[in-house]
Amino acid sequence: MAAYQIDKLLAGDVRSVARAISVVEHAGDDAAELMRAVYPLTGKATVIGITGAPGAGKSSLVDKLASFYKDEGERVGIVCIDPSSPFSGGAILGDRIRMSTLGLDKNIFIRSMATRGNLGGLSRATVDAVAILDAAGYGKIIVETVGVGQDEVEIVKTADVSVVVLVPGMGDDIQAIKAGIMEIGDVFVINKADREGVLRTQKELEALLSLAHRPDMWNPPIVKTIATESKGIDDLAAAIGKYTEFSSMAYNDDIADRKTSIAKWRLLELLRERLLRDLLARGGSNEALDRLASDVAAKRIDPYTAVESLITSASAPGRSGSGPNN
Repeated sequence: MAAYQIDKLLAGDVRSVARAISVVEHAGDDAAELMRAVYPLTGKATVIGITGAPGAGKSSLVDKLASFYKDEGERVGIVCIDPSSPFSGGAILGDRIRMSTLGLDKNIFIRSMATRGNLGGLSRATVDAVAILDAAGYGKIIVETVGVGQDEVEIVKTADVSVVVLVPGMGDDIQAIKAGIMEIGDVFVINKADREGVLRTQKELEALLSLAHRPDMWNPPIVKTIATESKGIDDLAAAIGKYTEFSSMAYNDDIADRKTSIAKWRLLELLRERLLRDLLARGGSNEALDRLASDVAAKRIDPYTAVESLITSASAPGRSGSGPNN
């Protein structure tokens, strides 16, 4: 990315922000250079992860929370993660439709991103997109996950505050235990609190939280909201603010270890991506991959032997453009 465009990005120019996110999303040649320039200027924003089961009302909650922060004078960045097809790689990216009115505001930036096969419900480029918004001066950045059930815990690797959204009557308490959400939730929201069974859900959630142990000794609050009516949004913002203040003041070994673990995860993600890209860039590797995939699908070879064959062929010294022979 050209230097002048980076300067415009850091000045908060919306088009430059959008183009920068496109660069990292498609892993363009300028992506590494761009992130080297952006990374030292990050760390000022509060990143809020919104996760929960499908149908919990996450998008409505994000909409109202962003409006609340905007009214408080904040610039808000929203990254919505949508599921992508494992066959075409395409995604509906419907959050822009649901938040079309919100997106017209000059102080709110909305970007939909596809998971591109990432099982954690987070796109590979989500972390970079958040960093770009941070450097561009967005004080609050909200990341809404795809809501895939078991894999929502990935949000903890991106967000400063993880908000888990539940609704009465959907068995979310059991689902939360399965997904490990009880460990990563910093704030719990019972949305659609006008439904029957809200008190039962609250009691069950309180019981589950009493059994969970957090090394940082934070006691996650439970906030009841009705997002469609903007009820409880101020309480949610207050709970998020309290945890942000707590985590900044209670910097201890546990929090330091968590940050180190997240940094290690990020390095491993980048390393896997770089190694895979380098391997497939070698002459004939893509053709060999297609052929081996056909062989595996037809049961002519097992996947483990196919991978061995691909790696051996790609790493062979002085190899030609031909792939491995079967």
